[in-house]
Amino acid sequence: MSAMALFGQLLLGLINGSFYAMLSLGLAIVFGLLGIVNAAQGAFYMLGAFFAWMLGQYLGIGYWPSLLLAPIGVALFGMLLERTIIKRVYNLDHLYGLLLTLGLFQIIQGLFVYWYGTSGQPYDNPPGLTGGHNLGFMFMPNYRAWVVVASLILCFGTWFAIEKTRLGAYLRAATENPTLVRSFGINVPLLVTLAFGGGVALAGVAGVLAAPIYQVNPLMGGNILITVFAVVVIGGFGSILGSIVTGLVLGVLEGFSKVFYPEASNMVIFAIMIVVLMAKPQGLFGRER
Repeated sequence: MSAMALFGQLLLGLINGSFYAMLSLGLAIVFGLLGIVNAAQGAFYMLGAFFAWMLGQYLGIGYWPSLLLAPIGVALFGMLLERTIIKRVYNLDHLYGLLLTLGLFQIIQGLFVYWYGTSGQPYDNPPGLTGGHNLGFMFMPNYRAWVVVASLILCFGTWFAIEKTRLGAYLRAATENPTLVRSFGINVPLLVTLAFGGGVALAGVAGVLAAPIYQVNPLMGGNILITVFAVVVIGGFGSILGSIVTGLVLGVLEGFSKVFYPEASNMVIFAIMIVVLMAKPQGLFGRER
């Protein structure tokens, strides 16, 4: 295999890893702060892509405004679900939250399959990011380079906000001791709702970024959700940094496997998950409970 083909596969793996990182980061935020295993994350990813497509199709709004507006729409919809439905299972076993959000995922996906079918809708690359550059050892499409850079900035910016800022400290404290935080005059339910909205907004951003690459398809969330769950398990449920690092690394490993052993490329992440669960059940970055 030529060097150009090899680096091309690695770029594809890094792009997939970027989406894994953003989606698993949103899952980690929701689980780590709220204790909910959000199986609807794949639906929010699909909604981000569809909201961007609908903004362009029906309102003539381009990619760049949609990159902001679509995740906001996803976050508002997610916060509505959290306030009306999901909050009812906060004090129950994690299984109830998983089953509830899995049901929401199936309903949302089913509605979009009914409305738009499964053939997929095209979404053009934004102006200014068409074409690419020949780096000598590989051809780098401009849009794919943008996806990698944007996802890295978003993921590590989110990690910094949660781990290193006062707002992040409030969020962590609100989940560990809500009564104490409430005594300082902080609206804990609002903080929880905003945290959920932020977690699903990450999926919405990932959906908008993915739209020009994979097309806009109602099934796109289901296709990636199982892999993202495996990434979260390997990194450690609730680990913010673990989700980012594991998503990126596993995406690259998946790209490597497509070069050297294509038949195993769809299994490599799950094989790693089994090994990690046997050796360290709490995940690579998780803490023992």
